Amino acid sequence: MENSIIELSYALDTFYFLVMGAFVMWMAAGFTMLESGLVRARNTVEILTKNIALYSISCIMFMLVGYNLMYPSGGTGVIPDLSFFLGTDNTTEAVLKSGGDIYYSGMADHFFQVVFVATACSIISGAVAERMKLWPFLLFCVVMTSFIYPVQGYWKWGGGFLDEAGFSDFAGSGVVHLCGATAALAGVLILGSRKGKYVDGKVQAMPGANLPLATLGTFILWLGWFGFNGGSELVISNVVEANAVSMIFVNTNLAAAGGVMGALILSKLMFGKSDLTMALNGAIAGLVSITAEPLAPTPGLALLIGTVGGILVVYSIITLDRMKLDDPVGAISAHGTAGIWGLLAVTFTTGSLGSQLYGIIIIMLWTFITSAIVWYAIKKVYGLRVSEEEEDNGVDIAECGLDAYPEFTKSSMSGPSVYPPKK
Repeated sequence: MENSIIELSYALDTFYFLVMGAFVMWMAAGFTMLESGLVRARNTVEILTKNIALYSISCIMFMLVGYNLMYPSGGTGVIPDLSFFLGTDNTTEAVLKSGGDIYYSGMADHFFQVVFVATACSIISGAVAERMKLWPFLLFCVVMTSFIYPVQGYWKWGGGFLDEAGFSDFAGSGVVHLCGATAALAGVLILGSRKGKYVDGKVQAMPGANLPLATLGTFILWLGWFGFNGGSELVISNVVEANAVSMIFVNTNLAAAGGVMGALILSKLMFGKSDLTMALNGAIAGLVSITAEPLAPTPGLALLIGTVGGILVVYSIITLDRMKLDDPVGAISAHGTAGIWGLLAVTFTTGSLGSQLYGIIIIMLWTFITSAIVWYAIKKVYGLRVSEEEEDNGVDIAECGLDAYPEFTKSSMSGPSVYPPKK
């Protein structure tokens, strides 16, 4: 009877883990829709190609080496052991002998973790949109998923020195979102802004082509985030854990709602208009903010954390534009600024300010330095940016040879050209 209970609990927790992983995998669709809706029409196909390719690269590289770097059998706390491929899963004998200490499939764990690394790459995709070549970006994703992300992930989630120092990051405000945003920041600094974005010291609006699609993408991300945070509890097969997962769902939902309203109200007060794009980024910021600790806060505190995240993302987007850091979709603000806030907000319930600041600094330094080196190397060897003419015509044709909306004219879908017509 006892063995049957152990096997049943193992099956239930594994099934829950797999379903939550599938939820997070669906976030890839959310990022794809959000980004393709917020870029101009002539850059849509390339952003779609990037997102399906980066997800595939993440799966391959994390299977080959990334997962074992992040969760090694040994390591020094700073440098993980190097090994390749996944090996075998838990046997029935091993599970029963553990007395329930082994409570889910190792393959389920790999699947759940790989969709997280894909999320980090998706953040970068939007920030460098509309002017970066496709294959240099994909080459960076290879390094990101096989080395940059897994190493800093090991430092926290693999039992490394950040974990030993007391740094707290439940589901990845730092490990996933701040890491992805920092890599994106390094890329944007080296890549430069879009042509025509900053003219005579003024920010020029470059509205996205499909806001209904962007809104749909945000709702998909909102849904997927229940897997992101809820699945990170790892267990659901007893009353305490089932209640914990339920609280995580409630807090995640409220933080997103707070982020929307914080950003929407602030945009109305600042601009006199209710800016949809700010509201969408507010939802993402609220979700990122609560990800560092979605269980410990009360629902009211979760709402507050998300609301502050939504307010901060508006100020962050404006500030980055004033600094001429061109991020077409607001990814650096929604995932980076909100990620920092979420990690600091952990101190309201658990963790110490010193440990949180330490973790933030380490993740940002590691990711920025390594990413900058890789971006710069790719730039020198291959080149990062399309030509001015290709950028003006849209990277879809230059990089993919396709139009996303061939039945419509470019004049009706692409907005004004940043270059004068050729004579």
